[in-house]
Amino acid sequence: QVQLVESGGGLVQAGGSLKLSCAASGRTFSSYAMGWFRQAPGKEREFVAAISSSSINTYYANSVKGRFTISRDNAKNTVYLQMNSLKPEDTAVYYCAARRSGSPYSSASYDFWGQGTQVTVSS
Repeated sequence: QVQLVESGGGLVQAGGSLKLSCAASGRTFSSYAMGWFRQAPGKEREFVAAISSSSINTYYANSVKGRFTISRDNAKNTVYLQMNSLKPEDTAVYYCAARRSGSPYSSASYDFWGQGTQVTVSS
């Protein structure tokens, strides 16, 4: 069992930056690959970024590539999402999630989810 708690969301102007954190409980964090997803009002949850358990592999949605960076610190049981050059269309609730296997891009692959943190980008 892994419990995930996101933080770092807020209101920011377009062009600004935010860094999201996701703290995980348990001693098995380093064995899980991690991902970030987001869901805007009236839209489906969508993939944002993912990172392998050892940080060797990272994956990004085309819409955030070059602007967002995912990283993790296994010693701190934490995964991060650095978001730069934010746009109004990045406004959503952001969720972190943990998976053992499966596609990093599919929400169905993820076993545990956080409660989400709101990111609002004003124009």
